[in-house]
Amino acid sequence: MEAIAQVLRSVPQPSDPNLLVGSDHFDDAGVYKLDDQTALVATVDFFPPLVDDPYQFGRIAAANSLSDIYAMGARPLIALNIVGYPDKELPTEILVEVLRGGAERVAAAAAVIAGGHSVRDKEIKYGLAVTGVVHPQRFLTNGTARPGDRIVLTKPLGSGVLTSAAKAGKISQADLQEAIDVMTDLNAGACAAMLEVGANAVTDVTGFGLIGHAHEMAEASGVTIELDSAAVPLLEGTMRWASEGIITRAHKDSLHYLADRFFSTARDETLVKVLADAQTSGGLLIAVPADRTDALVAALRARQTRAAAIIGRVNKRSAQTVRLT
Repeated sequence: MEAIAQVLRSVPQPSDPNLLVGSDHFDDAGVYKLDDQTALVATVDFFPPLVDDPYQFGRIAAANSLSDIYAMGARPLIALNIVGYPDKELPTEILVEVLRGGAERVAAAAAVIAGGHSVRDKEIKYGLAVTGVVHPQRFLTNGTARPGDRIVLTKPLGSGVLTSAAKAGKISQADLQEAIDVMTDLNAGACAAMLEVGANAVTDVTGFGLIGHAHEMAEASGVTIELDSAAVPLLEGTMRWASEGIITRAHKDSLHYLADRFFSTARDETLVKVLADAQTSGGLLIAVPADRTDALVAALRARQTRAAAIIGRVNKRSAQTVRLT
């Protein structure tokens, strides 16, 4: 997170008035106004395999890329495959399965794949560049949370821990299945629910973890977000393996970057690490007016999202951006 922030500060920022959302506040996607009725929403994401099954990896990577469009309150339209592949070392049948998995999720999102680009690489990498559409006055960002809002999370955490445990040979494919199911779930239902009810701000929980993405929302909105650690839903087995040290390095990077902008009174240090740990294709983190919270939870449950958990609230800005209790 720190390295990305430093790089972006060194890059000239565009001044096009039609660019409604750029990289200023680490939003999930860019938004560009075409006319008074239409804006394009664009994002890109790709990464190495998290699971051994190439088909499931393709599904996970595609769902992760599509999530950025949903996090802006937009509808995905078109996607391009991005591929790095060691074709001299691995059979092309593996790549076929990766692409087949990605295509399945794009089709499930009622979008289309229009092509893509591949390069020879030492390891497999896959993801999508996705373009969506939204009304230029109706998209959501991470920078409009307001004091008094409640914070709602739509998927349980723990994918980083469980995929790390699988890579270490600690758990079986069956034990990993819940995490795979969560990571391949699209955030389409959560997006529809928040648009129906009327949320104030949103982001999705991915590489910077729950705490890191809550910080981005708080920083962009000029508020402090207070999270209740006991209310955060977790995948089964997450705390067991995290307590044995099976966790990604990402939690250290996020906590180091936040430094004194993060304050915790939570007694369980392992849980704090889990809440800062990287997630893949995580849920939406939604700031909703307090009087609409019950309606949002009901709308999420009606759409059978993986979680509909009220995990915190938005307060006036204090010395910290995120406080964990």
